Amino acid sequence: MLTAFFLHLSNPTLFHYNALIRGFANSNNPAKCFLIFAKMLLNAVVPDYLTYPFLAKAAARLSDRKAAGCIHGRVLRSDLASDLFICNSFIHMHGSAGEVASARKVFDEMPMRNFVSWNSMLDGYAKSGDVCSMRQVFGEMPERDVVSWSALIDGYVKDGDHTEALAVFEAMRADSPKANDVTMVSVLCACSHLGALEQGRAMHQYIAEERLPLTLVLRTSLVDMYVKCGAINEALVLFHEVKARKTDVLLWNAVIGGLATHALTSEALGIYAEMQDLGIRPDEITYLCLMSACAHGGLVEEAWGNFRSITSDGMVPKSEHYACMVDVLARAGRLDEACQLVCEMPMEPTPSTLGALLNGCINHREFDLAEIVGKRLVELDPAHDGRYVGLSNVYAVVRRWDKARSTREAMESRGVRKSPGHSCVEVCGVLHRFIAHDKAHPEIEEIYLMLVVIGEEIKFKVDDSERQEFASSFN
Repeated sequence: MLTAFFLHLSNPTLFHYNALIRGFANSNNPAKCFLIFAKMLLNAVVPDYLTYPFLAKAAARLSDRKAAGCIHGRVLRSDLASDLFICNSFIHMHGSAGEVASARKVFDEMPMRNFVSWNSMLDGYAKSGDVCSMRQVFGEMPERDVVSWSALIDGYVKDGDHTEALAVFEAMRADSPKANDVTMVSVLCACSHLGALEQGRAMHQYIAEERLPLTLVLRTSLVDMYVKCGAINEALVLFHEVKARKTDVLLWNAVIGGLATHALTSEALGIYAEMQDLGIRPDEITYLCLMSACAHGGLVEEAWGNFRSITSDGMVPKSEHYACMVDVLARAGRLDEACQLVCEMPMEPTPSTLGALLNGCINHREFDLAEIVGKRLVELDPAHDGRYVGLSNVYAVVRRWDKARSTREAMESRGVRKSPGHSCVEVCGVLHRFIAHDKAHPEIEEIYLMLVVIGEEIKFKVDDSERQEFASSFN
């Protein structure tokens, strides 16, 4: 409607161009902003301090580095380079486009900063995965609001440090800012990954007590948390309470994906059948969840059907879909089909795709193929300790100790260190983290004593089972 009105204007002004660019920046087609901007320049209309933030928003949504650089270059040639509004939008633009160094340069050269400046820089580091710089900026902030805390929590979640994300949330509560729905989505995501059900329930109670608006995204996060933590009934109760489930595919994906995680294949497929009955169209994530469920249930033909449906539904299979289908085939021992699919991929096989094939080769004792795949994984991902360990384990199984040793030596010579194994367990609502060879836990003596007791119990059970089997052989 806005475009039609614009086309009827004989001599559009700066106001009209800004209104149109702003509209497209918030639309499903933000790239159109740059076409409007080009026409604006051709008509000799000079952009102002409102034009560039709208363009920056479009570039940020597209994660378009080239567009970000062009927009920034034009501003540097104008008298708007120090405008606070523009600088803040550029920090966000560069951070969203993965150019955090450019965002930092804008931030450092600003003559004046406000809350938005600091929060945008914090968010940029969070998106880039630079946790150290993120924490440093957070520590240097003259003031912090709920947006600052939320960005920090989300940064730790994106980095995979979910325990720290929950610790930051507790620090936030002690500092008194009230969380919002964005904060709680990140916190619930951390609980989901840790399987921290009691903490997840506590977060649900916090949402109710603080009367936070239960947006669809927040409801979906709650359902996702419950189902991934194994509280299936609680998840389904919440799921069936949401009216939007009749239209929103994300909510269905959360349930199907969570059930797949717990290898509840028939339940996941049952939810999908209900989704189909309501006429809700699946998306790429839906098919990924379904294929994951099929992998756990050994349903190879069903997985193939879902894989082919991606194309028939007008979508293009991504590397994640190929990785999942390879996993299905490899688990079932159909390694020839898995290899053929890898060879037919329209993109370079990802480490996760080859990792699935490697696991299948090891499980089905195809060690010659496992060696080939393992070597390719090391070439693809030479900085990942797991690639060397996987190949070394292949050699160890076939007792090729010289090859196993040389693989470990190659890992060390390249400066790659093996990350220590760790696990988390929730006891009475408190999350305990255990790291291999770590003796810093305050109750380490009690822990090791309990491990000895458990070990003796297991030994006794095994010995008792063997005695019973031995006795029954005489009956």
